[in-house]
Formats: sequence, structure tokens, C-alpha cells
Amino acid sequence: FDKYKTKKEDDEKNGIELFEIIEIDSSKANDINAGIERGKVIGDAVNMARNLADEPACEVTPTKLAEVAKSISGIECKIYEKDELERMGMSAFLAVAQGSTQPPKFIHITYKPQGETRKKLAVVGKGLTFDSGGLDIKPANSMRTMKEDMSGAAATLGIMKAVSQIKPDVEVHGIIAACENMPSGKAYKPGDIIRAMNGKTIEIDNTDAEGRVTLADALHYAAQLNTDEIVDLATLTGAVVVALGQYASGIMGTNKELVDALKTSAEKGGERFWEMPFYDDFKDDIKSDVADIKNAGSKGAGSSTAGMFLREFVGNKNWAHIDIAGTAYIDKEIKELTKGATGAGVRAILNYILSI
Repeated sequence: FDKYKTKKEDDEKNGIELFEIIEIDSSKANDINAGIERGKVIGDAVNMARNLADEPACEVTPTKLAEVAKSISGIECKIYEKDELERMGMSAFLAVAQGSTQPPKFIHITYKPQGETRKKLAVVGKGLTFDSGGLDIKPANSMRTMKEDMSGAAATLGIMKAVSQIKPDVEVHGIIAACENMPSGKAYKPGDIIRAMNGKTIEIDNTDAEGRVTLADALHYAAQLNTDEIVDLATLTGAVVVALGQYASGIMGTNKELVDALKTSAEKGGERFWEMPFYDDFKDDIKSDVADIKNAGSKGAGSSTAGMFLREFVGNKNWAHIDIAGTAYIDKEIKELTKGATGAGVRAILNYILSI
């Protein structure tokens, strides 16, 4: 990502000028051409997600994400502003957003097929355009790359752009709660108790466990839609990085068939999803003495306890949570991936949609 570097004449890089596929069976030509075009669409979607996540937080604000969503052709787009969110009862999302001068934006993008609808899917992307940690502020080194805390949102936008072009027989909803988590006199505080959109109360144990708090309202919103499945993509926990490094995303959920299908789709796209433990016992770790649940568990199994928190907001929907904290943004080259944003989750989710 060198958009902001001053270009010199000798900096020009040569791209691919010619790409030839030789096949002696002419009956396969149409399938080959269709595959190439689909590959280009998916590649563009991945690069869209990468570029958004690589941009600095001063450029990609919640407002900018909303503008990008509105620019995608062939889909419906609804942007909810703060006053509307207050009326809807999205107090969890707004609690995280209130410390920042950047206005929050709740984005709902919808693609509906023209003919038969084989399935209805909601993709929910975490949209923290910058995460300072809030009043439980991060150390400086941990804050350096927090522009990428909206990688789930970036992936969701890339997915929706590709869906609008591929036009599958699947109804797809892209949902993003976009805001910043900043310290200020208006910021939410450790010990606060907030009521989420679904009526559950949340004790704020740590303001730096903010992503799950914004997702609480986003997932409940998604659960109210007439969808068959919900998948969320989120740079959610440092714990998943400890467990899996930068080599795999963690996945868990309420439906084994959905989780397995997503793992298969990830593998086909060159991604890795590793299924994390998701025992009911983890619910004990998010119990609160003063509210229904708290937003941070014990020190152990942090990825799983975060997932258990999210489960409180999906109702009885088939749901999968993909923690891309380790894979969304990498500090070294890994196989075909360069340093920086990777577009984690885009290929996997698109492959899953195309498999339906």
C-alpha cells in the first residue's frame, strides 16, 4: 500500500500485460471465461477490502464507510444516523461511539436476487474505524495498527460489491455498525451498565472490549431480519492471535453444518478457519453480579468467551462468528500475502455464497 508515497518516474511497476489459458477442448471455453470473470470480481472485492483497511483512520471514518456503501451499484443501502439509532434502542453501539467526535453510522446493504431465492444470509462486519481502547486505553505500540479494526466492515463491503456483480440466487444483507472508540469526557466508562437493543443489560468490565458491544446491537438487528443464517467477521480478540498467530482465523457458532461449510469455503479460497472450543461452560465467564452479562471474561479462552458474549444477541438463528484479529492485517509476507491488510474472510464468504 503506497498510495501516499510521492511517486518517482522510475517507481512504475510493470503489471501483467497478457494472460493466456490454453485448452484443447473448445467446449470448456465458456466455463473457463466465466471462471476468469468471476475470479476478477472476487479479486477486486479482496483488494477493495485491503485498500479500505490500509487507509489511515483520518481518511476512513464511519462517514467514509457509509459513502463507500452508498457507492456500490445494484444494491439497496440504508444509513441510520445517531438520532434514528437512539429511537431504535441501539444503546450498546452508541455507548462505544459516544467518546468520539466522529458521528456513528449504522449501515445496512441489501442484495435481492431477481428470481428464486435459495437462502437468505446476513454478513455482519465489525466497523471500528479506530480503536484507542477508550478509557482502558491501549499502550502506544498496541494502538499503531488500530486503523485496521474495521477489517470486518471492509470485508463486508467487498463481499457486497462482488455479490452485486455476480448476482447469486442468495439474498445477502451486509450490516456494519461503524464508529470510533476514543477516550474523552463523554466516553463510556468501566463499570457502566448499558441496555442493548435486545433488552439485555451489559456491565462494561473493559472499554477495550468494545467490538463485541457494537456487534451486540448489529447482531440483534440482523437476527430481526428474515434471514436463514448470520455470519460475522470481526477483529475481535488478541486471544485468537495468541492461539493461531497470523496463519488462521478462529471460527465458532451455533450450527455445526454452517461452521463446516465455511471452513470448506475458506480452504477453497486459500484461507484457513480453525474451529475454536465453544462450550456452554464459557457462559459462566461472562456472568455479571450487577447485569445480565459483562463484556469481558476471565483471562483464559478469551476468543471463546467473546464468542459466547455474541451468542447472547443472535436469538435462535444459525450463526457463525469468525475472529480475523490475527489474519486481517499481517506484519510479514505469508505465502501469496504481502504485509498489511489481507482482505481476510472475503474469499471464504463469497465461496460459501456461491456454493449455496
